[in-house]
Amino acid sequence: MNNKVILLLFVCCIWSCSQKKTNKQLQEQATINKEEDQAIKKRAKFEPEEGEVLLFVGQELEAVGGLEKYNDGYLDHFEKPAGWTTYTNINPGENSFGRIQEGLDGIWDTHDWGDNDYNASLQLADEDYKDMALAIGLQFVNHEEKVANGTHDKYIHKLADFLLSLGRRPVFLRIAYEFDGDPWNHYDKESTKKAYIRMVTMLRERGVKNTAFVWQSTGFMSPNDGDLESWYPGDEYVDWLGFSFFNRWAEQKMIAFARKKGKPVFIAEASPTISAPDAKTTGNTIETQLSNPKQAEEAWQEWFVPFFKTIDENLDVVKAVHYINCNWDSHRMWFDNPTFKRIDARLHLSDSISSRWRKITSQPKYIKSFPGLYDKLWHNDQ
Repeated sequence: MNNKVILLLFVCCIWSCSQKKTNKQLQEQATINKEEDQAIKKRAKFEPEEGEVLLFVGQELEAVGGLEKYNDGYLDHFEKPAGWTTYTNINPGENSFGRIQEGLDGIWDTHDWGDNDYNASLQLADEDYKDMALAIGLQFVNHEEKVANGTHDKYIHKLADFLLSLGRRPVFLRIAYEFDGDPWNHYDKESTKKAYIRMVTMLRERGVKNTAFVWQSTGFMSPNDGDLESWYPGDEYVDWLGFSFFNRWAEQKMIAFARKKGKPVFIAEASPTISAPDAKTTGNTIETQLSNPKQAEEAWQEWFVPFFKTIDENLDVVKAVHYINCNWDSHRMWFDNPTFKRIDARLHLSDSISSRWRKITSQPKYIKSFPGLYDKLWHNDQ
């Protein structure tokens, strides 16, 4: 063997060893990068794994059902979802469709402020609501300054007592939901931000750990990311971002905003509404009665298909959805409301809608109630 051949073999050997070392280094770096990515993508409080979506229904007793008196709602016709939604307020003294609010109405007793009956404690005491998470929409329109400056601290303490009484049941608290919903909410921006921060701070100081804090926009009123940013209370006070999915769903900016913030998204209010031609100036929607086969099919094509498509195309951030299964036009609050005055969104009224709903929500990605739900949502580091 001549010297040239020996030299070539030596070079090849050195190159092979170097390449093996390089490959090993690349593999080690890839592992490090993966671990760093996982650390960066640490899940938010009660956020399910990527590709999974928590299914909630609401919003009042009749719509959810599952109770002796309220027995024709979602729970009476469909598989039990992962959670349900209720509503309350901190606006004592306000007149809401004939009821003078007391503050935290609908938590311990049955109250109707124009949107049918609410009573979270009645639901919590019922076996049908076992192994379900709770989402609470909390509003304080006209009282944001009093929440912010401490005048209403007693209500925050009462709310803390309630949340603490729930033990490990996961709660999603939507503080000042649809904060940008002018004119119906007309929150003052700076006072609302301060009120949100005060409430989160006080609940944490009281030791409330079973609650994720949700910051929910209308989804269409804020014209751009900059306007959302001007309302934002800060990353340290927000676990989830939310928006409403009604007739103007295509205008929402929250999904892109959530990616920028690295937060999961809760489609916190959703019900089939289809814009009338003058919707942008009047808010009007077309009549949608799911008991009407023609209108039900139109609702499926124009609202349900985009709703599920939005979820499917954004599984990296959309991690929870709430379907409002209510007969809107039978509630006093909505008689003259341009969006909801001709809407009956009860799924079981349409066989075609029900069958497609069951088929889609039976997919593994949709999380529903099961005995290990709380363990699944309580991550090891929470």
